[in-house]
Amino acid sequence: MRDELETLYLTTYAAVVRFLYRKVWDADRAEDLAQEVFVRAMRHRPEKPRAWVFAVAANLARDEARSAIRRRKHLTLLTNEPTQRRQVEPDGEENVEHDEKMEKVRAALAELSQRDREVLLLWDAGLSYPEIAEQSGLAVGAVGTTLARARKRLIEAHDRNELERKRAHAAHS
Repeated sequence: MRDELETLYLTTYAAVVRFLYRKVWDADRAEDLAQEVFVRAMRHRPEKPRAWVFAVAANLARDEARSAIRRRKHLTLLTNEPTQRRQVEPDGEENVEHDEKMEKVRAALAELSQRDREVLLLWDAGLSYPEIAEQSGLAVGAVGTTLARARKRLIEAHDRNELERKRAHAAHS
């Protein structure tokens, strides 16, 4: 018979990695953080393990974001010039399209409130409404409404950004 945490790992690891990736936007770092989540779960043996792993994942992602900001500020101070975004050479047209789509999603997600972003990412990671409610502090009955509004805002932000890009492109042509 499988241990409950082993089953949890096998059934939710990919969802936790996906959830973390959409928080930290680095696949390797998302996998590292997911491993840390499950190591902590083994130590703590939480009563509600599925919700607990996503709560810990959200906290680790938040800590990761804070650390990244501190590192960038530190590098800026050390070099006395603004840090520049690393340019990665795409392997092909497909990678370019994927990167463009991901950037559009990132930009749209960035425009949402923290609560909307969190609810969408938890839902996308496969959490149930009760688990989302527990993680986000919302009432279970409010999760569906919040999720519907968050989806609508995400689409509106994406469409608005697309329109702005097209206008900017037209203005420069």
